[in-house]
Amino acid sequence: MPSSLDTLRSIWRIAGLPDDALSYIDLPGHDPVFPSTFAVGTAAQATIGAAALAACELGAARGVERQRVSIDMTHAAVECTGAFTVDGKEPETWGRFSGLYRCADGYVRIHANFEHHQDGALRLLGLDPKTATREDAGRALLTWRGCDFEDAAAARGLVVTMLRTFDEWDATPQGQAIAAQPLMTITRIGDASPRSLPSLSKDARPLDGVRVLDFTRILAGPVGGRALAAFGADVMLVNGPHLPNIPAIADTSRGKRSALLDLRLERDRETLWRLIDEAHVFAQGYRPGGISALGFGPQALAERRPGIVYTSLTAYGTEGPWASRRGFDSLVQTAMGFNAAEGEAAGDGKPRPLPMQTLDMASGFLMAFGAAAALWKQQREGGSWHVEVSLAQTGKWLRGLGRVDGGLKITKPDFAPYVERYGSGFGELVAVRPAARLARTPAGYARESGPPGASEARW
Repeated sequence: MPSSLDTLRSIWRIAGLPDDALSYIDLPGHDPVFPSTFAVGTAAQATIGAAALAACELGAARGVERQRVSIDMTHAAVECTGAFTVDGKEPETWGRFSGLYRCADGYVRIHANFEHHQDGALRLLGLDPKTATREDAGRALLTWRGCDFEDAAAARGLVVTMLRTFDEWDATPQGQAIAAQPLMTITRIGDASPRSLPSLSKDARPLDGVRVLDFTRILAGPVGGRALAAFGADVMLVNGPHLPNIPAIADTSRGKRSALLDLRLERDRETLWRLIDEAHVFAQGYRPGGISALGFGPQALAERRPGIVYTSLTAYGTEGPWASRRGFDSLVQTAMGFNAAEGEAAGDGKPRPLPMQTLDMASGFLMAFGAAAALWKQQREGGSWHVEVSLAQTGKWLRGLGRVDGGLKITKPDFAPYVERYGSGFGELVAVRPAARLARTPAGYARESGPPGASEARW
């Protein structure tokens, strides 16, 4: 199994950042830190480290001295649980129909945290969403083959996957497409002169003055935006007034402005263009093709705002028959073989998830790394840049880190040393503070988290 530094080095070289910067990072700890046979601690530590060190390297490109970065593995893994409470209460994470069900030939996982996904899955099963119970859904699924239900759900834009082993995933066309892709890509998509960033004082955080538009909602993207905010960026989270959110917004919007724009309206699209005219980074996690259809794809932004860094998140990458499918961490874990592998390692064969939504969290920090690295490249080479990350490519990478002997035998660490109290527009928030420790300019949040619409849509 590679060390965290070797893992970080492989991420670092994707962007072509200077190797000598790696001498400024400390990565104490080793797996296992959570009960898993996968290197979830290494994944957390390396991706958080990559994001923090790239932010600091951009700071150095802006004229301040490099600074040391340290990430403790246990703290990093705890941060990647996304644990938080509001007014002393843990949020309700899963919808009542979400989870793993037996089917005629195995298992399927349904993601039903949003009402339209829940109701669509129930109707596909021939059930009335107003009266159906979870037991009704379980009985109905016993009449379906897993792949048939998966395909039927995908055709309706729902989010369902069947449980596969690694070998079964590898044999699918999508598994083969993912195997041929790198962890992530950072691609030049247009010409532009290097765009000057505001000057930094030696006490300023490395991303101070960097403006980020965050058009993401479900965990991975918001985590990436929160990381950029922790390193000093001015991040504006933008929600649509008609779109649902998850309770984690109370945690993931720390450090951000939180505005509302309805991109179905011409006046709000015009407002967004004005925001883009002053932005440095645009991050989006819409369903594939969704935001481009609204006129805000990467090429459109590169033409309007030369020098922009555009980051995109998808579930299954941009290649293969599943490229247009929606997906979430829990489903990607199930489809790719992680749940089956953990069950097999436990000896009971009962499928079990990873101990945190590792694919979401690592992908979010990779988005933050890609944004900072692309800004660094823009400062040196000019150009507009597109950073692309997917949960499935992150999953392939995690699998490639190898397995941890005896990982399921340990217990979860105590979270108490890693949490702090924060004010928020949702109530008293207790959440995990940033795991990245910057020697000169500590990571943190200049703004309290707030509900959508708490901020105006202007810089």
